[in-house]
Amino acid sequence: MLTDTLHEAWTAMRYNRRSAALTMLAMAWGIATVVLLLAYGNGCAQAMINIFASFGTKTMILVPGRTSMQAGGQKAGAALRFTLDDVDLLRMNVPQISRITPEVYKSSTIQYESRTFNFGVVGDHPNVASIRVLVPAQGRFYNIEDQLQRARVAVLSSEAKEKLFSGRNAQGECIRIDGLSFEVIGVLSAKMQEGDDDINRIIYVPFTTMGDLTDIHFLDSIGFNYEVNDYQGLERAVRAVMAIQHKFNPVDRHALSVYSVMDQIRQFRGMVLGFKILLALIGTITLATGGVGLMNIMLVSVAQRTHEIGMEKALGSRQRDVFFRFLTEALTISFIGGVLGVMLAYAIAHSVGRLTLYSAMAKHAEAGDIRLLIDPGTLVIAGLILTAVALVSGMVPAIRASRLDPIEALRYE
Repeated sequence: MLTDTLHEAWTAMRYNRRSAALTMLAMAWGIATVVLLLAYGNGCAQAMINIFASFGTKTMILVPGRTSMQAGGQKAGAALRFTLDDVDLLRMNVPQISRITPEVYKSSTIQYESRTFNFGVVGDHPNVASIRVLVPAQGRFYNIEDQLQRARVAVLSSEAKEKLFSGRNAQGECIRIDGLSFEVIGVLSAKMQEGDDDINRIIYVPFTTMGDLTDIHFLDSIGFNYEVNDYQGLERAVRAVMAIQHKFNPVDRHALSVYSVMDQIRQFRGMVLGFKILLALIGTITLATGGVGLMNIMLVSVAQRTHEIGMEKALGSRQRDVFFRFLTEALTISFIGGVLGVMLAYAIAHSVGRLTLYSAMAKHAEAGDIRLLIDPGTLVIAGLILTAVALVSGMVPAIRASRLDPIEALRYE
């Protein structure tokens, strides 16, 4: 029965080749639009994941502030001051932490020959390279020996190197930081940078050497990474430990600011889901245009074959047989158009390659380049949308054909 129905649908399509071909093209363009829009949403999501990964996904930064609640006998408004004791406290009491570093920041005058700039200088332990995913593009990062020897060595971020040295080689050269000479031992790869953000203008020096530039007794922040998945539970544990040490309420967000990359990723995923739903709706509207064309073509086909339908009913064809024959014809046209549309989408995605729509708004955004990612989930969603549109578009003419009165249909010329 199904084979006969498919054969009849194929015969009808061959009889109306031009109309069927145009309808297939409309459905192909519609499904290609759906697939490409969903692929663009996937590409945006993957690009942002790459950007977050370049900063270290499982990373937290602790920044001291001022209390806004009374706790432990302390009045609100007391300032928190981090020291190296806090680093040791966290290392011993929070086993989920894998690497941790103190951090001291200073805005300094940087000189090389006749060039002078004001850049941020940061003193960290050598493991900051792993914590913040600092990848040298040239040379190396400072190590534990440099730290122990208080070596005056510096690692330049990409934009700092360009401003100081332009296209010249920086490795092995000496720069002056607040009048003190430092040897450049490495240059970092560029990171994602929005607007006037200075992440690519920072200069890194060993934490002990930073003591030659400023007081390192009190820390500006503490950074660490971890391996567990429950980052919210880890944040609560960190707040509890620090609250006991500094006598503040653990829920006081003003006393201790915790910046978590995973928390930003969670918020971003919600935004991406809404974005992908919007793109799917736009694609569905485009595909629905092809569905309207399919419905019109099928209605014309019903009108042209009214006498034929009456003859079949007179010979014993049931109402449901006529209904399924026209519905199968509509689904066949949609299926062939869908296959052509997916092939078109793959061809466009392959030829376009990388899109730099996001990069155009940011500096050094190689990680933010967008690829059109067509995954199995995209094809499943597109297939479901195509099936829904095809069913809605095909049922109207199928119902009309199945309800034709055979006597009236036989009279139709």
